[in-house]
Amino acid sequence: MRRQALIAATAATFIAGGASAFAQELSSSQIERGRYLAIASNCVSCHTDVDNGGIPWAGGREMATPFGVITTPNITFDDDTGIGRYSRDDFWRALHEGVRRDGAQLYPAFPYPYYTRMPREDVDAIYDYLQTIEPIRSDVVPEAELAAPFRVREAVRGWKLLNFDQGVFEPDPTKSDDWNRGAYLVRGPGHCAACHTEKTLTGGDAAGEDLRGGVLENWHAPNIRGGQDGGISHWTEDDIVDYLATGRAEHTMAMSRMGEVVEFSTQHLREDDLRAIAVYLKDLDDEERQAEAGPDDDAMRVGAWLYFDNCAACHRSDGSGVDHIFARLDGSNKVNSDDPTTIIRIVLEGARAHPTERWPHGLTMPAFSWKLTDEQIADVLNYVRHAWGNNARLIDPSEVADLREYLAE
Repeated sequence: MRRQALIAATAATFIAGGASAFAQELSSSQIERGRYLAIASNCVSCHTDVDNGGIPWAGGREMATPFGVITTPNITFDDDTGIGRYSRDDFWRALHEGVRRDGAQLYPAFPYPYYTRMPREDVDAIYDYLQTIEPIRSDVVPEAELAAPFRVREAVRGWKLLNFDQGVFEPDPTKSDDWNRGAYLVRGPGHCAACHTEKTLTGGDAAGEDLRGGVLENWHAPNIRGGQDGGISHWTEDDIVDYLATGRAEHTMAMSRMGEVVEFSTQHLREDDLRAIAVYLKDLDDEERQAEAGPDDDAMRVGAWLYFDNCAACHRSDGSGVDHIFARLDGSNKVNSDDPTTIIRIVLEGARAHPTERWPHGLTMPAFSWKLTDEQIADVLNYVRHAWGNNARLIDPSEVADLREYLAE
């Protein structure tokens, strides 16, 4: 029930309550603009303890980072436990500069390195919308359980010197309106690079790795460049729109953190904006992949036997799957990723497609950790990564063992 409430909070124009008088003072178009941008920014997903039935917008979600755990704050306009004392300028400074109302540095788990691309009028609209949500007094105390020196907020100043490119998005006059709108949504409110770009040792976006895939909370967010040689080069614009609108496409379905993005954000966006995102992504070329050595014949036979015994009933003998139901494995960007974290994790613990308005029933893939050994999982995945034209580096059983140990903690 709490998850349904969260979806309702995402879709509702504004929540009537203590802030209704303020809402009446604002134009409905301004509030609607802010609501839409808050959805595009997926604010509610992070600022709600989704996994434990938390109250929407009241914070409390524990965000795992390579440097420790950060608990998200309440962003309703409660004076004592939320952002009720934030002025418009305070709110703008938080999103544009990564600075809290009291002058303290904000940790970049809050994606201000991307929100900085949003112009003042868009940030003000979100501020106005959040004021229409009934203030919630929260017991959540935002904490950051980080290792030194990252627990020292002033150290973030140094991080910014290395990693923070502050500034509002500037349209490219040589590109179409759709391209620029898509670039803005991807680079700004959508903050796609937060997950889909490899990070440096200090947690900044790695140079030259833009949207080529990255690891977050031991999930690998795949390459989403859609031009020549990109991770989704075989996807059409319609495929991208379908995936973002429904959580499913001919090739795949949204699970885990991307499932949340679709459930709480992209399925609620206008089709013209989803089309703009697709136009932009399809214009991003990538470098040609180098061929990787595959398993020897004996290993391929073992992998094929394991595949036909455990996987073929759903994903078909040729890896073609079933459109919009069982993921296609031939050509999959998850399967062909240099980093196999996601596919190992899916086999170990299973996965569930998030429900959307178009597909309200989430399909579940079962876990195989109880049935297959580390070596067997490596064998079957190496078979899949070298069958039907796929090509990716070999997975060592030790990689499966390490992730199995992590998931057991």
